Amino acid sequence: MKAVLVRAPLAVEIVDVPKPEITAADDVLIKVRYGGICGSDIGIFSGSNSFATYPRIIGHEFSGIVEAVGSSVHDLAPGDLVSIDIVNSCGHCYACRTGHHNVCKDLEVTGVHRDGGFAEYFKASRKMVYKLDKSKLSEAEACLVEPYSVGAEVNARASTAAGDKVVVFGAGPAGLAIMQVARAKGAEVLITDIFPQRLALAREMGADRTVNVKEEDLKTAVMGFTNGDGAHVLADAVCSPQSILDALDLLAPSGRFVVLGTGSTPSEIPQAAFTKKGINVFGTRVNNHRFPEVIALFEQGKVKPALMHTHTFKFTDIARAFEQLRTDKSKVCKILLEW
Repeated sequence: MKAVLVRAPLAVEIVDVPKPEITAADDVLIKVRYGGICGSDIGIFSGSNSFATYPRIIGHEFSGIVEAVGSSVHDLAPGDLVSIDIVNSCGHCYACRTGHHNVCKDLEVTGVHRDGGFAEYFKASRKMVYKLDKSKLSEAEACLVEPYSVGAEVNARASTAAGDKVVVFGAGPAGLAIMQVARAKGAEVLITDIFPQRLALAREMGADRTVNVKEEDLKTAVMGFTNGDGAHVLADAVCSPQSILDALDLLAPSGRFVVLGTGSTPSEIPQAAFTKKGINVFGTRVNNHRFPEVIALFEQGKVKPALMHTHTFKFTDIARAFEQLRTDKSKVCKILLEW
């Protein structure tokens, strides 16, 4: 079968690899249909993702159709539409024992530390596979469960609730997912970006307030939106050294700050930025069993994944898709690869 391999930074190619086969009783063989390109995939390609190892078949946002199942799998059948969780943990370290398997000390993320789903077929254990209702969701929408699970995890880390005033830095796919999940929880959300097209999409998806930071003073906008409190919850999906400093300035006393960045460039943060306001800071990584929550949001129509999908390429055109993402950021939200 054919697969998308990043052999080393800036070296992506379509390669022939063996098709996986059912070998264990709980195996599920999936014919991949769609895959979403994530910023972390771009990071693996560019060499800026500090978590990645090479060479790697990439892809952690993908959906497919069940092709075959092992002898112990009785609740899935060929033809079922599925999405696949990508968090592989040891189950016995401190993080796993305390309910945080997504930061397992030996965490392996599919498509980052082990080969991913950008291939014609993918094999997973039953516990990683989630069935979706084909009458309510398309195959393309199904591959967006994983990025929305990141949005659900961010909101869970921040304990987002009705009445919260949430600020999201960045109206890319991660920021839009965070915003929509927060809105589904009853919070009001202000989201920022530098591209008018992305902010228009955010409004279409339900944002209460959008701010183009090139045209409007961010602090004035946030204080107006929060009635002078500052952000109750702030999620940083821009992930620059400066955005962390901006977030600490804009948070309300006792506010909750969720950091999404995977880069290694340090920020110069004074200790007083945390202690003066008693800020709660949370790291977040992939998701912690959030697929059922997200699938329910999808099937109940409480979020709008179809609007996130702006471009489609054949999987063999991965290099062209990467280039489109690099050169057309103002118009691209989520590129899906099609098999």
